Amino acid sequence: MTNHLDPHANTPVLHAGAPLALAPGAVVLLHGRGGSADEILSLAPHLDHPELAWLAPQAAQHTWYPNSFLAPRESNEPYLSSALNKIEAVVAFIEAAGIPRDRIVIAGFSQGACLTSEFAATHPARYAGLIAFTGGLIGPPDADLHHSGSLAGTPALLLSGDPDPHVPWSRVAATASELERMGAIVTAKRYPGRPHTVSEDEIVLARQLLDGAFPQ
Repeated sequence: MTNHLDPHANTPVLHAGAPLALAPGAVVLLHGRGGSADEILSLAPHLDHPELAWLAPQAAQHTWYPNSFLAPRESNEPYLSSALNKIEAVVAFIEAAGIPRDRIVIAGFSQGACLTSEFAATHPARYAGLIAFTGGLIGPPDADLHHSGSLAGTPALLLSGDPDPHVPWSRVAATASELERMGAIVTAKRYPGRPHTVSEDEIVLARQLLDGAFPQ
């Protein structure tokens, strides 16, 4: 039964790859609107790090929050806070298994990429990496995107098509600037005319980030 105040609290978290007890690191994968944990986990084999633990939480009703990420924040509550709490719970679960934050990558597509950006900015630490496949910090166009805290050299990939039907490049660029100001090492790449999907070039860049974080 869904908790209406915390709708994502009791949704499942799927696991692929190595057991947490044996893995040198972990990747949290966040699906997009209408997607599923199963679907986003299908990226894992393409990223070619079977030694890692891959965890993908499922959003209630396949949607992390009901409106655009550019809508007034209150219009996306309590779903948005619940989604961020869900990611924090997954990260805490990984940490409890002995993997520290600097061995954890947070990655997502679309809604999941917006949550990746927002989670990093609101839970700043040194992560093994951040990968936002088409997304940015959450809030209306005139929002103050400033956050406090340090990302302490976290490598971050911000990748997006332009124009994109859901995510304006201006927000991706503003997100890159803010994460960089917070101390992340940001690579932002714009793909003119690319549809709302994850391209092969983006998979290659994501794999390179993982190669750097977890050399084999």
